[in-house]
Amino acid sequence: MKITKVETIVVNMPMVIEGAVVPKQGGRPRTSMDILLARVDTDAGVTGWGEGFGHRIFPATKAALDTLVGPMCVGRDPTAIAALVDELQRGLAGVGRNGPAMYALSAIDIALWDIAGKLAGQPLYRLLGGSPRERLPAYASLLRYEEPGAVTHHVGKALKRGYRHIKLHEITVPPIQAARDAAGPGIPIMVDCNCPWTVAEAIDMARKLKPFNLMWLEEPIWPPEDHAGLARVQEQGGIPTAAGENAMLPEFRGLFGAGAISYAQPSVTKVGGVTQMRKVMALA
Repeated sequence: MKITKVETIVVNMPMVIEGAVVPKQGGRPRTSMDILLARVDTDAGVTGWGEGFGHRIFPATKAALDTLVGPMCVGRDPTAIAALVDELQRGLAGVGRNGPAMYALSAIDIALWDIAGKLAGQPLYRLLGGSPRERLPAYASLLRYEEPGAVTHHVGKALKRGYRHIKLHEITVPPIQAARDAAGPGIPIMVDCNCPWTVAEAIDMARKLKPFNLMWLEEPIWPPEDHAGLARVQEQGGIPTAAGENAMLPEFRGLFGAGAISYAQPSVTKVGGVTQMRKVMALA
């Protein structure tokens, strides 16, 4: 079996946000969700689908797939996943170990595992070892609204939909307090900060947020590669930390070794697809 074609498809889904407050991303209103898909065709008629990291960076990831990563895959055996992914990583080393090239490789990796599942007639989770759990809890990941009233509205809406875990993206005290007031004491709340603070600022904020009994504080510092600083935030701030969304595989060993995190939060499309996710799980 050989790969015959790699095609990229951008899906732009409008986001309808209820309420007067429209969340922003990069200083612009966030009114859509952009998803970059990679379609991998084979000469056996089996097609695999993968996802490359989207948001604002998807045009660069698309270009990497169309001009570099995709052509490197044509003619290769899609069932030799580990060998192909390793060769691609080595071939792409000169263009960086993070960013669009790795996001593109992640999309290919996910598509190859999709093909493997279809050939085996099994869902992917079974190929990865199965699961003893029949049900998994999900959390509602809210956008950054900044206004306490908007946070109260969206937390209430998430609870009505059945969610019993809430993740915020707020970076000030009032909207986080509003979330806790709306959810009550028994609902776990996590806060994903997206790397806004110095270590000292993060420690100070963690202490201010401690009364709200947060489950974790995610990526509170800039730069995210400061593992020792993140460990200080967890130790001195008094709230368990989470990180990993901005990390590639080699960084996870450093995060664990530094005692920087209690929760690993790797994004499949950023870490490098299913193959790399398995390695992260092994490290954990």
